[in-house]
Amino acid sequence: MSALILLAALLLLCLLVVLLMRAFWGEPEAGRPALEEAARWETHTEVGDGNTTVAVRRVARTRSGPVELGRQVIATIPDGDPEWEAEYHRAMAQARSRVATLEIESD
Repeated sequence: MSALILLAALLLLCLLVVLLMRAFWGEPEAGRPALEEAARWETHTEVGDGNTTVAVRRVARTRSGPVELGRQVIATIPDGDPEWEAEYHRAMAQARSRVATLEIESD
């Protein structure tokens, strides 16, 4: 009888370890084809090194965060440019247009 109790305790311990591993590390991410299927194009702005970069990115959302699958830079605008605001608005309009086109092509 004690062997059955020991076996049951061991199985329970293994189950607990598996549940804890899934809780901390999650299940494995979906493969590349599943990521490609779930990916969407979106506009993106990055600021750094004295420049503002407007881009469009193909991004898939996963449990561990976004995964970038593709990128196209639309414009890089120096922060000191006197026409910065107008250039930024033009670049964002172009980026939104590009996203619409790329989404239509990927459907």
